[in-house]
Amino acid sequence: MSLRLLLIEDDRELRASLLEALQVEGHHVQPAASLADARRLWAVARQQGQAFELVLLDLGLPDGDGEALLASWRGSGVPLLVISARDPVDGKIRLLDAGADDYLVKPFAIGELLARIRVALRHRGRAQAAAITRYRGAGVEIDVPRRVVLRDGEPVHLTPREFALLARLLRQAGQVVTHRQLLADVWGADQVDQTQYLRLYMGQLRQKLEAEPAAPRLLLTETGVGYRLAEGETG
Repeated sequence: MSLRLLLIEDDRELRASLLEALQVEGHHVQPAASLADARRLWAVARQQGQAFELVLLDLGLPDGDGEALLASWRGSGVPLLVISARDPVDGKIRLLDAGADDYLVKPFAIGELLARIRVALRHRGRAQAAAITRYRGAGVEIDVPRRVVLRDGEPVHLTPREFALLARLLRQAGQVVTHRQLLADVWGADQVDQTQYLRLYMGQLRQKLEAEPAAPRLLLTETGVGYRLAEGETG
């Protein structure tokens, strides 16, 4: 299940890392680097009828403390997960009492963050299955959390875009994913007509992963519809 997430984090590297990891999981993420950015994105999303479904909130922001948002947003019904380098027990208790659904101390593993998101949604009556993150089939092994791809046991280097495309297909292994859905999820909603991008990157992936790129066994074409990752062992 894809979610509309608001990611509030002022550390540029961490924000980019979290953004990429959450997008690979199929979520639609809006990043904000300050309280002002977050408030603006929150208001715009609600005005457009596409309110966020979960918020990841850093505390130490350049124009104030992220805790200021808890009081105004806690009645929205949207899960609010605090991510912070601060680790005082009394501070955690105060924030949880103030409306936070959970509190993760930096640094944390992406797998833990994804699990905490699932727990927060479950507590709100919205169960979310764990994403498929590992695959083995047609001589290829994929491990999304470790960003490892092997062909016949040998590492394969993929560009960030190639990896994102492969990970998106993995989420629905054995099922067709349409051209428009792939373009929207990997390139963005404003690129859904750019099918030449998709053909180019699928060709590059086949060159790197298929024993015979002209007769693919892994990355299959559904003519006029989209592409499908062949069924394999998943987890």
